[in-house]
Amino acid sequence: MEFKNTLEFAQSLDAKDNLKTYRDEFIFPKINGKEVIYFTGNSLGLQPKRTKSFVDEVMKDWGELAVEGHFYAEKPWWDYHERLAEPLAKVVGALPEEVSVMNTLTVNLHLLMVSFYNPTKKRFKILCEEKAFPSDQYMFQSQVRFHGLDPEETIVEIKKRDGEHHWRTEDILAKIEELGDELALVLIGGVNYYNGQVMDMEAITKAGKAVGANVGWDLAHAVGNVELKLHDWDADFASWCSYKYMNSGPGNASGIYVNKKHLNKKDIQRFEGWWGTKKETRFLMKPEFEPMENADAWQISNVPILSVAPYLASLTMFEEVGMARLIAKRNQIVAYLEYILHEIDKEVDSSFEIITPEDRGCQLSVFLHGQGKSLFNYLMENGVITDWREPNVIRLAPAPFYSTYEDMYRFGQILKAGVLAN
Repeated sequence: MEFKNTLEFAQSLDAKDNLKTYRDEFIFPKINGKEVIYFTGNSLGLQPKRTKSFVDEVMKDWGELAVEGHFYAEKPWWDYHERLAEPLAKVVGALPEEVSVMNTLTVNLHLLMVSFYNPTKKRFKILCEEKAFPSDQYMFQSQVRFHGLDPEETIVEIKKRDGEHHWRTEDILAKIEELGDELALVLIGGVNYYNGQVMDMEAITKAGKAVGANVGWDLAHAVGNVELKLHDWDADFASWCSYKYMNSGPGNASGIYVNKKHLNKKDIQRFEGWWGTKKETRFLMKPEFEPMENADAWQISNVPILSVAPYLASLTMFEEVGMARLIAKRNQIVAYLEYILHEIDKEVDSSFEIITPEDRGCQLSVFLHGQGKSLFNYLMENGVITDWREPNVIRLAPAPFYSTYEDMYRFGQILKAGVLAN
């Protein structure tokens, strides 16, 4: 498609958008009396309007039924989380029994490493990306120390080539082959938080499995953003947060995936608790742990219903729309945003360098050469909510559920005014 940097063209794209009605499903903050241009769905998604009714239902049941709500609420609390398994499975490309909802992301990654990082004297190394999200780095280091190992010798980071801003798949595959039978675990962010790169999860998973390692994925920036086929790729495990593109609310409940082949294995290492036991015998209070036959076996405590209710509300929209339609709009609106950046670049003295490679989801990370944080402040003060990363990178993530092409055009005009004002 041949784009144009005009309001009329942007509005014409919005008129053809088959997801346009979903913008009205979300609550937008306002700055200077106008709805913001929201680019931080990669950090916290906007609140869906339907969320309130899901939370209100739980509050009503709690008030009217108290403890009996566990079994007699309209959506009984003791199996509330099970309603999320099927729609989540579609989003991550899994079987419903391979998916569960519990805890938060790094907690879940720690728990999954109990099962899937079992170092031996020979096979003990962990492969991750250079400068992984800090929480992942802390998790790796503490897990390695827990096993009495030295993080410097155990954690292997895939680095970018000199002068490049993204990882090359061939470098990752070569490192996996080099580590060979020393490699115990591959655990990488499926979409990098800083540059927005989508990793070749299929190829990396296949390579890791070929040398005998377990392979897991941190999908914080991938879930609800890119196509995932965790079961078909034969990944061992994955976890993700729900408050970015999944729009479930700040710090909300996480999800996990455990490959079917690991379910019902009696010898698997796992930290266990009451809510992972079989529903049929759970209230017999038996001393022996009898694991659920699905990923719920990794649950430890009962699910926080007031956190899961907003997650379920958001998933109803994913069920209505499907990932294919979201991805189709994502591709076009990100391409239009990239076009707008290039067009504005021609009109100002500064230069904008997009460091996100072609393998991308919703996010474009942009070096603002010649500009400082004063430009970011100008954008924020003029109704563009975006994200600043040192030294001079802004991350722009137009979420297809609620971002419009007119947003992209208007952002370009505000960006131009901000550069000229600085």
